[in-house]
Amino acid sequence: MSTEPETTEEAGPGTPDTPEAAGARPSGEEGRAGDDGTARAARGAEDGGGAAQAAEESGGAHGGGTAREAAAGTGDAEDTGGDGGPASAAAKTVGDDDGDDGDGDGAARGAAAGEGDAAGPSEAEAELAAQRVERERIERRKAERKGPIASGAKLSGTAADLLAAVRAVESGAKPAATVFAEPAPAPRRPAPEPARRPRPVQAPAGPGGPAAHTVEAVRRVLVEGGAPEALALQVAVSLGEGADSALRDDPWQLLRVGGVRPEQADGFARALLGAACGPDDERRGRAMTVRLLEQAAVAGHTALELPALTAALGRQGVPDPDAAVQSALAEGEALVFQDALDETGAPAAREAAENTGDTGDTGDTGDTGDTEEDGDAERPVRVLVGLERYALAEESLADGLARLVSSLSEGAGQAWEAAARELSGGAAELARAVAGHGLVLHTGGEAARAEPAALLAAARAAGLRAFAACHTPDGRHRLAALLGGGQPAETAEHGVGTVAGLLSGAEGPGRDADGALDLDLLIVLDAPQLDVESAAMLAESLPDGARLVFSGDPAVLWSAGPGRVFADLLAARVCPRTASRVPDPGPIGELVSGVAVGELNQVDAPGKEIVIVPVRDAGEAVHRTAQLVADSVPRAIGIPAEQTVVITPGHGGAAGTRALNATLKERLNPGPGRFGGFDPGDRIAYSPAPGRSVPGTVVRADADGLHLTCAGVPVVVPQERVEGCVRHGWALTAHQAVGARWPAAVVVLPGDAPQALSRPWVYTAFGRAERHLSVVHGVEQALPRAVAEIAAKPRTTRLQTLLRAQVATAAG
Repeated sequence: MSTEPETTEEAGPGTPDTPEAAGARPSGEEGRAGDDGTARAARGAEDGGGAAQAAEESGGAHGGGTAREAAAGTGDAEDTGGDGGPASAAAKTVGDDDGDDGDGDGAARGAAAGEGDAAGPSEAEAELAAQRVERERIERRKAERKGPIASGAKLSGTAADLLAAVRAVESGAKPAATVFAEPAPAPRRPAPEPARRPRPVQAPAGPGGPAAHTVEAVRRVLVEGGAPEALALQVAVSLGEGADSALRDDPWQLLRVGGVRPEQADGFARALLGAACGPDDERRGRAMTVRLLEQAAVAGHTALELPALTAALGRQGVPDPDAAVQSALAEGEALVFQDALDETGAPAAREAAENTGDTGDTGDTGDTGDTEEDGDAERPVRVLVGLERYALAEESLADGLARLVSSLSEGAGQAWEAAARELSGGAAELARAVAGHGLVLHTGGEAARAEPAALLAAARAAGLRAFAACHTPDGRHRLAALLGGGQPAETAEHGVGTVAGLLSGAEGPGRDADGALDLDLLIVLDAPQLDVESAAMLAESLPDGARLVFSGDPAVLWSAGPGRVFADLLAARVCPRTASRVPDPGPIGELVSGVAVGELNQVDAPGKEIVIVPVRDAGEAVHRTAQLVADSVPRAIGIPAEQTVVITPGHGGAAGTRALNATLKERLNPGPGRFGGFDPGDRIAYSPAPGRSVPGTVVRADADGLHLTCAGVPVVVPQERVEGCVRHGWALTAHQAVGARWPAAVVVLPGDAPQALSRPWVYTAFGRAERHLSVVHGVEQALPRAVAEIAAKPRTTRLQTLLRAQVATAAG
C-alpha cells in the first residue's frame, strides 16, 4: 500500500507552479520559488538538455533568474527566451563569465534593479536598457564563435597536451598510432625481496615424522615420475626412512597414500620404469592386494575372505590374483587365517566382504573349498586374508579380554558388595554382575547412562579405584552432569574422561610400575564406537583382577575404524550382559525407540518436539535447512543457532556437509575465509586422528597455525594439517555426530540420500536431538523402507572366533 497522499492543498517545493499561482504568491515566497527553479535548472543541465532548457524551466516565476544566471554562466545559451522581468535581466548579466562587461554592465544592472529610486529611469526604460545590453553581449558571443579558437590558450598540463595531439592528428602531421600510444613506463628500481623466515620443506605432523632430507628426496622422485610433489610428506610417512629408494624400486608403493587411484600409480610407474612396466608385474599385484585390504579396513573389515579378495583383484586388472595374494603373503605384507565356519560367523563374514569399497559385489563366492580335520569329522573353514596390524590387534584384544574373564580377583569382594547395596534397579543389577565377573556388557539408550554413572559413584564411594571413559568430550560432560558436575575440573574429580585421553595419559588415574592402569574398575561408555585397536589397548592396559564394563547402545552406528567390537562381544556370549529397561523420554525418545526395532511411528509432539519439513529437491533442502537453523528454531523453539546441529548422509553432493556448511557460514558467520577458508567464530569439526571428530570453534590464526577451542580446551593445528584435519562444523555426518547430543538437530534427507540410509543411520541421526528434531524430508517412502528393511552393513571380523577359543582355553 502506498504511503503517499492522493491530493495536496498547495504545491510543494518540487512542484512546478503556474504563472497565475506565481503572480498571486506573496513576496515572502519568491525566494523559495527561485530556489525551486534553480534545482530544476540544474537537473535539466545534468540530463544533457543544455542551459537553454534549464533557463526555460525556470522562467515561469519571479526570482527564477537565478537559474538563468546558472544557464548563462555555461556559455551555451544563445537565446534567453521568456520574460523573466527585471530581476531576470539583471541576473543574466551577472551570469556572464567573460569578464568583458566591466563596470558598465554593473551600472546597467544597478539601473535595472533600482525600482524604488525616484531619481532613476522608469521601469520600462530600465528594461529596454537591460535588453539592449543583453543583445550586445549575445552578438559579441556569436562573433567570437565564428572566429578561430586558440587551442590550449587557457589549458595546461595533460589537457593542453591532449588538445595539441588532437590537432596534430587532424592536420595529418602525425599518425594516430604514434600520438596516442602510451609511453613506455620509466624503469623502476626493483623492490627489495622481503625478508622471509626459512621454512622447512614440509614440517612433519609430529615429532616422530620423517626428516626433511627424506621428504625432499621423495619429492624429487615424485617430480621425476610426474606425480604431485605435494604427496612427498605422506609418502615419507608411509614408507619411512629410505622412502625415495623404496618408491623408485617399487613405484606402486604410491598406492599406500590415500586418494591415489590405481591408474595414477600405473602412470607413475610407467614414467619411472619405462618398458619394464606391465600389468603382470609382481609388484603391482602385491601393491593392489595391500590397497584392497586397507580399503576394506576403512569400510570396517579387519580381514577379507580369500574368494572376495581375488575377485576384486581381477576387477583391478591383475592377471593372476592368486599369485598376487601369495606374493603379498610371502613378503609379510598380509597374513592368512583359517577360521572354522559356524552358523553365526560365516554368513556375516561373507556378506561383509561383498560390501567392501573396492571389492564390489562378489556374488556367491562360496564358503571356501577348504576343510579341516577335527578328529574323524571334517568341518569347513573360511580362509581370511588381513593386514598384520588389525590381525594382531584382534588377537591381542581377545587375549586381554580372556585374561580379565579368568583372572577375577576376590580380594575386593566386600567393597563390591557394599557398592551394590547402595544401588537399586538396573544399577544394582549391573553392580552385582560386575562384582562376580571380570567382563560385563551393558546395553541401553541415552537414559540408560544413569546406571553406569551410578555404578561409578558407588564404586568410588566404596573405596574402589574406578574410572569411566566416553567416546567424545560431550559424552564426558553429560556423564559428569549425572554425577553432579559438568566442568572440566569436576569431570576429573568424578573420575570421568575420554578414551583418547585415557590412552594418551592426559586423563585418568595414571599407570602403576608395570605400566598397567591403576584401576579396579573401568567403565567404557559409547562402546559401539570402539575400533579394534583402541579396544585392544584398553584391554592390554588393565591389570589382572580388574573389572571392565562395556556400555552402549547397540542400535547406533558402529565405529569409524575397523572392527565391530561391541557387536562381536554381544554375539560371542562369553560374559554376562545386562539390558537397561529405562526408555528414553519424550516424543523424540519414543520415535527413536521405534526406529531401533524397525518401525517409523507417528509420534504426538504437542510442543513441536518433532517437525517434518517436506522438500522437492536438494536446493530447497539447503535453503530450508539454513532457514530452520538461523530463524525458525531460535524463534519458535527458543534454541539458538549455536546449539543446533545439522546432520546429513555425506560430505559430497548438492546437500552434503560441504554445501550446507558453505550456506550456513554465509548466513551465520560470513567472512572471507582468510585463514585457509576459516574465520574467527566459525564452527568446525576437528579430526585429530582418523575416526575421531571433535566439535570446536575457530579463535584466530598466526604463524603457529589455526587456533581452536574444542570442548573448552585450546588446540593449535599446524598450517600444513589444517586442510586434512579441520572442516566447517555446522553440518556433520552421522558418524561425526555419534557420541554427542545437541539441544536441537536438523536431519537433512535430500533426494539422493536413499542409498546411504539404513536403520542405524536413521537411529543415530534422530537420536542426536535432546529437545527438538526437524527432519528436512525429500526421500518420500525411502525413509520408512530403510528403517524397516536395511540393517547395518556386515563387517568381516575374527573377534568372535578368537574370543571363544581363548575363553575355552582359559576355562580348560
